[in-house]
Amino acid sequence: MPAPAIDTRFSRRGLLGLASGGLAVATLALAGMSPAQAASDTAQKIADHFSSVKSMTGEFVQFGPRGEQTGGKFFLQRPGKVRFNYEAPSAYEVISDGKSVAIDNSKLNTMDLYPLSKTPLKLLLDTRIDLSGSKVKSVKEDEDLTTIQLSDRSVFGNSTITMMFDPKSYELRQWTITDNQGKDTTIMIFNVKQGVSIDPKTFKVDYERNLELNSPSRRQRGG
Repeated sequence: MPAPAIDTRFSRRGLLGLASGGLAVATLALAGMSPAQAASDTAQKIADHFSSVKSMTGEFVQFGPRGEQTGGKFFLQRPGKVRFNYEAPSAYEVISDGKSVAIDNSKLNTMDLYPLSKTPLKLLLDTRIDLSGSKVKSVKEDEDLTTIQLSDRSVFGNSTITMMFDPKSYELRQWTITDNQGKDTTIMIFNVKQGVSIDPKTFKVDYERNLELNSPSRRQRGG
């Protein structure tokens, strides 16, 4: 089987694709964050709790970089797997199978593919979120939220992922991906169920469809 057409240039185009594909919610004010040279014990406990949740499902609401709003259902399985099904009129599905992130638009009949390792989603979906490393950009602890911002400059440049947790229950409330242009893409989750069994087919990426949609002959025909 031919190799799938994977776009490794995620730092700019990919994040914009994720934003338009639906990984978004209101802009977060990151300016007030303090540098996280060493995460507090509380923050690490929160990150460890989140890492211990091997699967979850629920609903999400998204606000895009221009304030656009949509929603749908999500499925997450650690490590590396996630799926977002957007409700109508959105025609997007975003799927990570642990290796690739696929952004599928059934309305426009397009599909973009990116290596998971080149996206900030990898930090969210890792087996463990280690706050002792250089990936931690900032940690902010408030009474109602603990905010942890992660980045990996060597992999995806200035892009970051910011996660917000309930400091009492340690549950994830929302996350934001900020691209190289400073545009925010955030997901807010609710009605979450943890430790659920998810059909493996949920995270199946249709590589054959990707090859067909991105074949040179189809591109020459203009889609």
